[in-house]
Amino acid sequence: MSFFSEEHGAELKELFFESAQELLQALNEEGLMLEKRPGDTEIVRSVRRTVHTLKGDSAACGFRELSELAHQLEDVLTPELAAGKGSLGEVVLAAADTFQAMLAAYRGNLQPPSGAELRSHIEKLMHPAEAKPAVLAPKFAWSEYEQMMIADAASRGLTVYNIALRVDPQCGLQAAAIQLVRNVLRQTGTLLAMRPEGEAPAAGVEVIEAAVSSAQNEEWVAGRCRIPAVIAEVLVQRCRTEPITRPEHDLLGLTPEPPVITVASAAATPTETPAEPAGEAAAPAGEAAGAEAGAAPAAFTTTPETTLRVDAERIDAVLNLVGELIIGKSMLHQTVGEFDKRFPKDGLRGKFADAMAFQARVLQDLQKSVMKIRMVPVEQLFRRLPRVIRDLAKEEGKEVALQVSGQDTDLDKSIVDMLAEPMTHLVRNAVDHGLETPAERVAAGKPAAGTVRLNAYHQGNQVVIEVSDDGRGIDRRKVVAQAVERGILKAEEAPRLSEAEALDLIFHPGLSTASEVTQISGRGVGMDVVRSVLERLKGTVQIETRAGQGTTFLLKVPLTLAIIKALLFRAADRLYAVPLASVLEIARTADGEFHKVDNHEVWQLRDQILTLVRLGRLAGRGRAARNKRLFVVVIAMGDRRFGLVVDQLVGEEELVIKALDDNLVATDLVSGASILGDGAVVLILNIPAVIARLGKSAGAALPGART
Repeated sequence: MSFFSEEHGAELKELFFESAQELLQALNEEGLMLEKRPGDTEIVRSVRRTVHTLKGDSAACGFRELSELAHQLEDVLTPELAAGKGSLGEVVLAAADTFQAMLAAYRGNLQPPSGAELRSHIEKLMHPAEAKPAVLAPKFAWSEYEQMMIADAASRGLTVYNIALRVDPQCGLQAAAIQLVRNVLRQTGTLLAMRPEGEAPAAGVEVIEAAVSSAQNEEWVAGRCRIPAVIAEVLVQRCRTEPITRPEHDLLGLTPEPPVITVASAAATPTETPAEPAGEAAAPAGEAAGAEAGAAPAAFTTTPETTLRVDAERIDAVLNLVGELIIGKSMLHQTVGEFDKRFPKDGLRGKFADAMAFQARVLQDLQKSVMKIRMVPVEQLFRRLPRVIRDLAKEEGKEVALQVSGQDTDLDKSIVDMLAEPMTHLVRNAVDHGLETPAERVAAGKPAAGTVRLNAYHQGNQVVIEVSDDGRGIDRRKVVAQAVERGILKAEEAPRLSEAEALDLIFHPGLSTASEVTQISGRGVGMDVVRSVLERLKGTVQIETRAGQGTTFLLKVPLTLAIIKALLFRAADRLYAVPLASVLEIARTADGEFHKVDNHEVWQLRDQILTLVRLGRLAGRGRAARNKRLFVVVIAMGDRRFGLVVDQLVGEEELVIKALDDNLVATDLVSGASILGDGAVVLILNIPAVIARLGKSAGAALPGART
């Protein structure tokens, strides 16, 4: 019988899959912390809470296999069992991988994996093969109340024993064993205290501690506690304590003890306190009781939930409506402009201007608010990478330290998701190719442990993400030699390459500097993925490297892909736009000032030579008519500069980017389109593709012309 309709059940499962990803990410992070601090009981408790939540949520969705496996893992995640087990972190990480595989199977309506390897790890934790140390070192850390019970028994002339019992590792039912021990201890005398207590979980308990008052001697008590197949070792110590002295009138021992504020260990060193008058002592006690009574209801007060989980498609729908409002604003601006021309002296012009200014201000605030909803901290991207670095470093036998900064930098959620794969390739490249082995680093005078750094910060309308290492750096000559060997570059072109052009060759498909192909690297795919994704994001990637000191990859991406400020212009009778963030300056010149170098048009702007791009020619429309005056839009692409030759400047405009169907625009030169207020369609140029086409069409290596 199902309590949910089919539709509600599907919604519940989608919600579970989303929250489960967050739980698995937390499990990965906690597993990495456990590897660094194996004996930290607080981390073990945090892992247990995470696994418990995953167990309950999966059971509610009917994922029985995942729920049962999580339940088995939860049973061994106790501070007592985890103490001294350095392998627990590895078990937690293995559990995260197993749960991830099971979730993927559930999403695809497939049979989930059995999790046999994880069950084997759990079994080893429950029943370790190696024998435990024979030394029995109990703590006997009794609470104040238990210490009072012990002292009271001693004051009545009874002998009190501290008893420690080691549970046999081969004992099958520990819960039954603990109950059996409790019954035996009660037979020896009066059971004053016991660890673990009755409500504590029995799984993983190795030592049972107890305090018993008895009229029998130590040998008799020890003999009774030796339970075959249950107890492996017994320790009985006589407890020495001073009897409690009571006032003569307190025959029943009912005089309340003064409240003790210190911890239990303070009972071992009692101190005398001066007696206070009954009236003075009673007042603070009454006030304290009143304070506790007043504070009790506050413990049950709840704070309202401030986080609302919303489907990303709903936010995209709101953002799309905001985009339509922006188009409507442009239409109104054009209409008001035409009204001004027709009726220059009409009194309504001022009112229209005020209304338009108010509308523009409110629309801008609305747009910023919606964009902030889409923004997430880069931490969501960075937090996936420590596990990748840890696994690869362990496989490569390297020591790697990760340093993270700028994780609070905000970025569009869609961009963060698309950057996950490139960032994974970059950190894998840093650990595999960049960092040396510990022996090589020590021989080079470096610390044995290498460092990978992740950093993010805002730069204008862009976000810059840096991935750097302190390894060996990139060998420029090796990269160029590989490119020539694979036919990517002609041998005669190699000497003319600049440093940046030579390093950019590593992004070419199929090129790799690895000496052999492994499961990690060597196929020349990873860096090609990085460049491809950055081009789709209308971003750039740069490389800075120094031999023997390390390499830094700088990824520059726009804050959002939805709405951009753009420069509009006409070239070859078409209307184009480029992101305003890519425009450095606009210069005016004449066609006669251009020159030819290796079949490329170049132009000197002050002290630098710019390679020129004519959009009409790249689109296959032939050479445009020679105009007397032209505009050159100087575009920045990384640390290189290019010039777009345009016929007419239209102006700046806020554009709502619309994706284009491949059947409508069969070229990679255009990354999207937008609609202006008058209904005209403007094409948004894909700057990296335009520059790449320039290099392909000429077949020569020019600054900035190769990717």
